[in-house]
Amino acid sequence: MHNTDPTRWQESHDFDTGNRSGERGTRRVVLLTATMMVAEIVAGWLTNSMALLADGWHMGTHVAALSITAFAYWYARRHAVDPRFAFGTWKVGVLAGFTSAVILGVVALYMAYESALRVITPLPIRYDQAIVVAVIGLAVNLLSAWLLRGHEHDPDQLGHRHDHGHHTGDGYHDLNLRAAYLHVLADALTSVFAIVALAGGKLFGWDWLDPAMGIVGAAVITHWAWGLLRLTSRVLLDREMDDPVVQEVRDAIEGDGEAVVVDLHVWRVGPGKYACIVGLVTAHPEPPDHYKERLRVHEELVHITVEVHHCPGEHPHAGELPVATHADAI
Repeated sequence: MHNTDPTRWQESHDFDTGNRSGERGTRRVVLLTATMMVAEIVAGWLTNSMALLADGWHMGTHVAALSITAFAYWYARRHAVDPRFAFGTWKVGVLAGFTSAVILGVVALYMAYESALRVITPLPIRYDQAIVVAVIGLAVNLLSAWLLRGHEHDPDQLGHRHDHGHHTGDGYHDLNLRAAYLHVLADALTSVFAIVALAGGKLFGWDWLDPAMGIVGAAVITHWAWGLLRLTSRVLLDREMDDPVVQEVRDAIEGDGEAVVVDLHVWRVGPGKYACIVGLVTAHPEPPDHYKERLRVHEELVHITVEVHHCPGEHPHAGELPVATHADAI
């Protein structure tokens, strides 16, 4: 498929292409999470369980984060054809994912702080009631994760790429939904830790295990938040020049030894889609379409600009950039 195919460009231009089901799943999860949040906070307060309270407040922040996810879907879809967005509204979801990662990190810090306080000043816990609520919370979390997991592309491989040189499975398909998935997964993890802590306290009298599990959960969630922050910030800041597609562009242009790439900019404009500007020098210039044809084998390149500069002599050098003789874009 050539880069000039309007359907192919539209797929990279529209944020909500192919993921309406993810948006619907997110709305369902918001309702489930909000309901369970209230139940766990009330139960944790009544039973004096720090693990249960931490899980409840943690779930409350996820309600806010998941609401951001749902809003981003709505906003991006509403403005998908707005000409003010040069490359569509895909990055609205990336921005929402970044915001959710920040919230996730703040929650982890709060969990660690509250758990440390309970280590210093422990309170009596009503284990039986707390365990029942924690088990129900875990069931809700697993259901929420299942609702989102079915709609997220490649959820387990941050940075993973398919073969054949095409970067369409690199973990960037829907960072908005990935953030929502990590939030409910973090909820499930804290529910598991709460159950373990409460069971240990009830059976063996290990009261210290309840706040300890809160600290362990905070550490794991911090790790997840940091990974999501790195992934989303890379997209938002257009930090793509170490991506394998960059070298593939250079190889495609310089493969015959006739041209040298002297200026190259690559940035992400959609899920697994890139735009690029290529400036090259050559002693034997061809029309820009000649060089763009070489790049069309890479289907992830959906918008290409090529500038061809004539450099007399047999061996052009990257440091010598004459006045352009041709410039074209698709």
